[in-house]
Amino acid sequence: MKNINYHILVLNGPNLDLLGTRETQIYGNESLKDIINILCKIAQKKNCKLSHFQSNAEHKLINYLIKYKDNFNYIIFNPAAFTHTSIALRDTLLGINIPFIEVHITNIHKREIFRKKSFFSDISDGVILGLGTYGYVLALKIIFKRLFS
Repeated sequence: MKNINYHILVLNGPNLDLLGTRETQIYGNESLKDIINILCKIAQKKNCKLSHFQSNAEHKLINYLIKYKDNFNYIIFNPAAFTHTSIALRDTLLGINIPFIEVHITNIHKREIFRKKSFFSDISDGVILGLGTYGYVLALKIIFKRLFS
């Protein structure tokens, strides 16, 4: 077996622990556990380690990033409602300097006016939105392309 080359973090913000039961007409039927299981299988095929952390509390996301900043090569980040409110998370991502791809299950530009502004898009390596939970898979594939090219 080859050594693990890279470690990728999947970081999820508030209410994403409710996926699969919350507003399924908007967010679909897949749970966060389903998404993480799919991503882990894909990462394993590339001999990469994948970790996941989700919290409904902004400070817990920040503390996690700071505590484990030296462990990760890349982040897939769905900030959820913090997309539109969290300058503190933005500052943390700038401070730890780990590249990340911002992911949203829905197209935030087709939703309420307050959801159209992201505090993360301009500092991310890319943004995937409106493609459902498959956006996470696409983010992982893009990360592999960048890491292994």
